[in-house]
Amino acid sequence: MIDAHLHLWRLDRGDYDWLADEDPALRRDFTVADWTSVAAPLGIDAAVLVQAAPTTAETAYVEELAASHPTHLLGVVGWCDLAAPRAAAAIRDREPSALVALRPWLQAIDDPDWVLAPAVMSSLAAMQARGLVYEALVRPVHLSRVLAVARRLPGLRIVVDHGAKPDVAAGGSPGWAADLADLAACPNVFCKVSGLLTEAAPDQGRDDLRPYVETILERFGPTRVMWGSDWPVVTTRAAYGDWFEMAVGLVPAAWHADVFDGTVRRAYGLPAPTTGDQR
Repeated sequence: MIDAHLHLWRLDRGDYDWLADEDPALRRDFTVADWTSVAAPLGIDAAVLVQAAPTTAETAYVEELAASHPTHLLGVVGWCDLAAPRAAAAIRDREPSALVALRPWLQAIDDPDWVLAPAVMSSLAAMQARGLVYEALVRPVHLSRVLAVARRLPGLRIVVDHGAKPDVAAGGSPGWAADLADLAACPNVFCKVSGLLTEAAPDQGRDDLRPYVETILERFGPTRVMWGSDWPVVTTRAAYGDWFEMAVGLVPAAWHADVFDGTVRRAYGLPAPTTGDQR
């Protein structure tokens, strides 16, 4: 099985500013060995590694990690400033690596229309040409903008992180389900069942997440939904294994092969398992 959304970081790198406002338990290093110690007993032995800081230095760091652990880290979601003057050219000229996607932090950008700016669209077109995925770190307000991107660039694979972060704690986000349905009508869009637990209130659990997971599955179907842990961020709410078991119970058993393995391979263009590979 594959974890579609894993973070690892080393604090002395110095660019994880967002951690200052997070749970103190997250303010330490998290390594490949730390992750395998909690994932391997569950039968999860590979992951897509997602950058945890919007810097080129962080992208280089996670690429180095993937190069050092190719069996466990099958691909990297990196970052670059897609609005920069030479971003599109840099994407086109980039040397091959473990990079499978780029993730601008749209949720942290004041202008929700940023992703539709001509310079950004040019970079997204370059990503499409290179076969890179656009990883959409967004909130419900951005779904209509991501829909516009998906329609303008139908060959660009798009992965929506964390179900677009509906406000689970408040009982939902107006228009989220309808906008998600519109986006799911685009065959080039995938969605992650990840990050939902940290959008819930402390006293909420599996039953509170059920309608959101069911909505995502109903809209996208199992072949375009993938599970991710969002570890170690998820540990502020639940242990790795607890969130995994919760997801296993929320996803119909007949869909497990896709949601916990097959979809992530299709979305990111990862290799199929070799003969004898039990993932």
